[in-house]
Amino acid sequence: MHSLNWLLSILIVVIICLVSNSNSQNRRNANQAQSSLAERVGELNRLSLKKSIIRLNTEKFRLFVGSKSMPRNYSVVVMMTALSPQRQCQVCRSAHDEFLIVANSFRYSPSFQSQLYFAMVDFDEGSEIFQQLSLNSAPIFLHFSPKGKLRSPDTMDVQRVGFHAEVIAKWISEKTDIQIRVIRPPSYSGIIIALLAMGLVGSLLYIRRNNLEFLYNRTSWALLSLTIVFAMTSGQMWNHIRGPPLMQKTQRGIAYIHGSTNGQYVFETYIVIILNVAIAFGMILMNESMKIKGETKKKKVTVIIGIIMVAVFFSFLISLFRTKAGGYPYKFLI
Repeated sequence: MHSLNWLLSILIVVIICLVSNSNSQNRRNANQAQSSLAERVGELNRLSLKKSIIRLNTEKFRLFVGSKSMPRNYSVVVMMTALSPQRQCQVCRSAHDEFLIVANSFRYSPSFQSQLYFAMVDFDEGSEIFQQLSLNSAPIFLHFSPKGKLRSPDTMDVQRVGFHAEVIAKWISEKTDIQIRVIRPPSYSGIIIALLAMGLVGSLLYIRRNNLEFLYNRTSWALLSLTIVFAMTSGQMWNHIRGPPLMQKTQRGIAYIHGSTNGQYVFETYIVIILNVAIAFGMILMNESMKIKGETKKKKVTVIIGIIMVAVFFSFLISLFRTKAGGYPYKFLI
């Protein structure tokens, strides 16, 4: 009986020692994790003070965002891009400029805090990251939340909403609840262009001050009105607001026309302008042909050319719309 009590005592002491060692190890691991987190946050703060956008290679991405970053108490917005000239990604440069405006606006705002960081991964510096995230295009904006999974980050729909700084800031606000007031650097190009235009108009009026009949020229005002109409109906204002890319490089090649009614490319608006101009010119030919006096044959030729232009180019316009709206049931010629 005495030996049994002695064995139980030894067993209890061993269990207490094991539990104590386990708790100590857990505390050490927790302290190490907290220490590692503090070091990472400190390093991110140091890097963000140097530049608003932190450039990440493969190792830094793993340390601050990837497998080595857990636990993490901060969010990271990462722009996946390809800025090298040989990559020929012109839209990447424009997207980077807008992303930099957002990062600088946050960096120098009163709401700046060490819970949100802006980073960038260039394909030539982190191709492994592109492969790991199954990305095959650029630019792409990703949000890695403190508790989010590496392989399923939040992705901004660039093709639908564009990549203007205001759009990026709104998207970040929806994901992090951090409000960023976008402050763009002053640009004097618009003022200079306006002053030059006013000077040109003023000079023209001064030169023709004794003969201002051109101000009453219906053709001039008609051409000016048509120019404004063509610009607006083609989507130029949408381009100015959303900032879409000129074109998009896809797996099938370069896409000049967006595949959805929710977006468009700049080159696509140029195509629409050309088609609208051709249709309008055809209508003008048909209208003006009635004013031709005497020459019946010339009238017929002018009318036929006008009809052909309207029919052909309107058919192209409907065909373009049908490629964007998959369920559109109507077509004409093409």
